[in-house]
Amino acid sequence: MVSREYVKGDLPEKAAILQRDGETYAIAPHIPGGIVYPETLRKIADIAEKYGAAALKLTSAQRIAIVGLKEEDLDAAWGELNLKPGAAIGLCVRSVKICPGTTFCKRGKQDAVGLGLKLDEKYHGMQLPSKLKMAVSGCQNSCSEPMIKDIGLMGTAKGFTLSVGGSAGPRPRLGNVVAKDLTEEQAIDFIDKIINFYKGYPKQRRIGEVIDEMGLEKFKAEVGL
Repeated sequence: MVSREYVKGDLPEKAAILQRDGETYAIAPHIPGGIVYPETLRKIADIAEKYGAAALKLTSAQRIAIVGLKEEDLDAAWGELNLKPGAAIGLCVRSVKICPGTTFCKRGKQDAVGLGLKLDEKYHGMQLPSKLKMAVSGCQNSCSEPMIKDIGLMGTAKGFTLSVGGSAGPRPRLGNVVAKDLTEEQAIDFIDKIINFYKGYPKQRRIGEVIDEMGLEKFKAEVGL
C-alpha cells in the first residue's frame, strides 16, 4: 500500500487558520466590535507568550489574532482563553465591524456601537450560502467601511442608510443603497428580511452576486424592502 503524505490545512473545528509556513496556525478570539478591556488583553498576551506565538495581529475584523501556534497547543490555548472563537472561516456571518459612533466619537451621528453589538449577538457565526460581512458606522466618514460589506449601515443626522451587496477582494463591489433615514428598529427589521431571504438562496453566492444575477429591483421585491 502506498502511503500518502499528510497535507495540513485549516482546522475549522478548532477555529484555526494554517499559516504561510504550512506548519503553524492562527486563532482569533471573538471581540465584538473590537471593544476590549485590560484583563482580556493581558490574558491574550499571556497565552501568546506561554505557547510561543510568533506575533499578535490586529485584524480588519476588529479581533486580535494569535499567530504562529503549534497544532498540539490549540486546544490548550482555547481552553485557557475561555473566549468564543471569531468566525474567521466558513460560509457564515464572519464579522460585524463597528465604529465608535456616539458612544465614543465626537463626530458620531448614530449609535453604531449599540446597534452593531445587537447585530453581532444575533448573527455572528450564522451559517449562510456564502460568507457575509456587516458593518455599522455612526457617521458619513464610514470608518467601518459599510459600502464594501455585504450589509452596511451608515449613520446620518436623520437615521441609518442601508446598503447591500458590497465586497472587497478580487472582485470588489460597492453596495447598493436600498433604504435611507432608518431608525434602529427599522434597520434591524430590514436586515432580518435580507438574511431570511438569503438563507434560502440555492446557490453559493455572495449577496452582491445574487443582486447582479437577479437585478436590484427584483431582489428588493423578493426581500420585501
